[in-house]
Parts: sequence; structure tokens; C-alpha cells
Amino acid sequence: MAVSYNGLWKLLIDKNMKKVDMMNQVGISSSTVAKMTNGEFVSMKVLEKICEKLDCDFGDIVHYEKEMKDGGQ
Repeated sequence: MAVSYNGLWKLLIDKNMKKVDMMNQVGISSSTVAKMTNGEFVSMKVLEKICEKLDCDFGDIVHYEKEMKDGGQ
């Protein structure tokens, strides 16, 4: 997985929100949240909507994780 949304999940905890609360407030589908839960890519538009509603920045909710190649390099 090269994309991590751990920042988003931590932000939801800090705001005492559940994923379903975010879905309703932001207006995104459960399939989009499932993609994020599995570390899959979502559109920048989705990230923009989340940032707008949760008053945060892209860097607060998503970051790149370098994948390790075989042999740990």
C-alpha cells in the first residue's frame, strides 16, 4: 500500500466521529470509504470535500508510504 489514510482515521477519533458520520456530513459513498479503508486511491475531489467539511488539509488526512521491495530495500 502506497497511500495511507491513517491521519483521517485519527482526525475522526479526535472529532468524536465515526466513518458513517463523515459519509453523511461530507456526502461520500460507503464504497469510497471502503476504498480508503483498504488504502486505495480516491479522487482529489473526494479529499477536497473531506478537507472542506472537517476543516483540515490534505497532509492531515493522507500520506504516501514508500513500499518496500523484496529484500527490504
